Amino acid sequence: MNFLSHYYFDRDTSNCYHVLGTVLPDLLKNADKNIVLHPEKLQHPHPAIRAMIGGWKKHLEIDRHFHSSDFFVTHSHQLKLQLRPVIEGSPVKPFFLGHIALELILDSLLLTTGQVLADDFYEHLNSCNQQIISEFLAFSGMAHPEVFIRFFEKFKKERYLHSYAQTEQIAYALKRICMRIWNNPFTPEQEAGINDEIITYRNKLESVFMNIFDYIQVRLVD
Repeated sequence: MNFLSHYYFDRDTSNCYHVLGTVLPDLLKNADKNIVLHPEKLQHPHPAIRAMIGGWKKHLEIDRHFHSSDFFVTHSHQLKLQLRPVIEGSPVKPFFLGHIALELILDSLLLTTGQVLADDFYEHLNSCNQQIISEFLAFSGMAHPEVFIRFFEKFKKERYLHSYAQTEQIAYALKRICMRIWNNPFTPEQEAGINDEIITYRNKLESVFMNIFDYIQVRLVD
């Protein structure tokens, strides 16, 4: 699941460090795909860092339920089939694109149906102290936490998650993600085709997308 989908499950919490922890695994991958940390195995006396570890554990639990669900298997596969002819000749794997497209569509639907507010999410992130974040990362084994901090400040400033409310921006977000792995992943014609397929599939999911959130919610361990 993507940022706002993870946030959905803790949208009512008042602990900004827990919220940060729930999205930190993905934020770290965006900052540097070579970063591999396992703080879920650690314990720390500071309550804020413990909250981040707890959020990190919840992220892993949510992703485990999501990726093993019939909802994910069915819709990522269907998106793969619909996107495959559109991206013919691209180095991007259709399964990868279907997987990421589904996650971005879910974030978009959460925003446009008012299930979450992006401003509330960013407010949590802005409330977290840099020094505590750096301490958490160093404690978890990251040699240069400043690499993440620079990315994190840019992420908060750009606030690009707001753009997910505009369906046509999902194709652009997909391109940005793919560009971390492949140079020039899509032609302009392919981008337009991806956009058309995303709009169609988003409309298809709008009436049923909350099923996956309800499915995961009842399986979460408090």
